[in-house]
Amino acid sequence: MKQYLTPRWLSLFAGIILLLLWFIAFLWSFEPDTFEPREVSYQQAQQANEQVVAGYTLTTSLITVSETLLNKSGGYLSNDVLPPSVLMDNMPSWEFGALEMARDLALAMRKDLSRSQSQSSENPYLTEAQPKFNIDHRSWLLPSAESQYQDAIDKLYEYRSSLTNTGPGSAQFYARADNLRDWLKQVEKRLGSLSQKLSASVGQERLDTSLAGDASASQSTPTSSFLENKTSWWQLDENFYEARGASWALLHFLKAVEVDFNDVLQKKNALVSVQQIIRELESTQESVWSPIILNGSGFGMLANHSLVMANYISRANAALIELSELLNQG
Repeated sequence: MKQYLTPRWLSLFAGIILLLLWFIAFLWSFEPDTFEPREVSYQQAQQANEQVVAGYTLTTSLITVSETLLNKSGGYLSNDVLPPSVLMDNMPSWEFGALEMARDLALAMRKDLSRSQSQSSENPYLTEAQPKFNIDHRSWLLPSAESQYQDAIDKLYEYRSSLTNTGPGSAQFYARADNLRDWLKQVEKRLGSLSQKLSASVGQERLDTSLAGDASASQSTPTSSFLENKTSWWQLDENFYEARGASWALLHFLKAVEVDFNDVLQKKNALVSVQQIIRELESTQESVWSPIILNGSGFGMLANHSLVMANYISRANAALIELSELLNQG
């Protein structure tokens, strides 16, 4: 029996285990496909014998994005403590980017989209759902992140069903230009932050414009007039996949906005702006054929995937700012 415990056999056995773990990690690294919120909402409405009313498609999109985080290949990986997922970083970063977009939308639905005015009451389903999205995404025990996200999804289902009820006390969704603009303002900040992190892949020196435009402005501690940002080599792929996950989630939310806010967008002549933003975000989901995220210099011989992603996100963000201005006009 001892002949099977030689170093040669132990090395072979360890190699097989490592190869198996690598193969599982490879399968779990495939990103989920995109979906059409309009089609998914109509299919689910027929199954539940419900009507597609204002807010139904956007709520369905949030539910589907959240369920995808839990049910995609490998399930939810960010809080795993065992190999191979504990050794993976790209897919957990992708999950975090999508989760951040879901958190922003859930908060906007609770604060603005489901309320007629600032003095109105919050919807009880959204009041319970929104905080559950805010648990630490790496929490794995009592309670786990998955259990909290599933509880939030269940409450979103109840909110969506209540939207279709015509009786007293039914939930509401107000597809107004000001509500949409408030959410888009938060999205602008999120995309701006992602763009800055991606652009820092090659290092950048810029002037400090934090107090520009206000002569009386001040800040807590003084900083240098020149700021230099450069992303660590170890953080490059995490930033890239975080931006990719955020873009994936936002892409579906904006497709749902096309449906639920169609009348508002038509009146503001802003529908084409939303469609252009969607096109930019679709470009962020193109296949990455390189086995690693390359970090060539801006005009060097090698590609810089972070700068390409930053370009698409910056263009989408610029279009979002223009869309916000259109919605602010009478």
